[in-house]
Amino acid sequence: MISFVRIDDRIIHGQVITRWAKEYPCDGIVVVNDRVATTSVLKNSFVASTDKKVFVWTFEEFKTKAQKVLESDRAYFLITKDPIDMAKLLVDENFVPSNVKRVVVGPANDRPGAVKLGNNQSITQAEADALERIHQKGYDIEFALIAESSIGKWPKFRSQFGY
Repeated sequence: MISFVRIDDRIIHGQVITRWAKEYPCDGIVVVNDRVATTSVLKNSFVASTDKKVFVWTFEEFKTKAQKVLESDRAYFLITKDPIDMAKLLVDENFVPSNVKRVVVGPANDRPGAVKLGNNQSITQAEADALERIHQKGYDIEFALIAESSIGKWPKFRSQFGY
């Protein structure tokens, strides 16, 4: 089953392992990102970053294994690097992550063309479009580096992107 859904440009790091794993049950982590899954150095670094079981899959691999993850008695975090990737899973592929209807958006670095929403939380128009699609699908989207430091939910920010 999926116990937690997160978008995080750093994918797996200390906040995910030490903080979020205490808030939500977590036996392992499922990362979906084509670049990381096909770059052995990146993939191996994420697998070695925790003592939890880590699966790093391409989108195609995820599609073939998604049902097995949902049917598992173990609790997994589902993480993508950006909102566009998460929209592919939740909207385009219509993947329903167990009973989880909340998507937590973590770090997203400042970049050219990105709008700064909070400390280390900036998104581009394309990412905002993806978040809006996720929102329209019925998900509650919250911006939080860690659980106790939420800067707000998507409705607070969406007007900055024309919604």
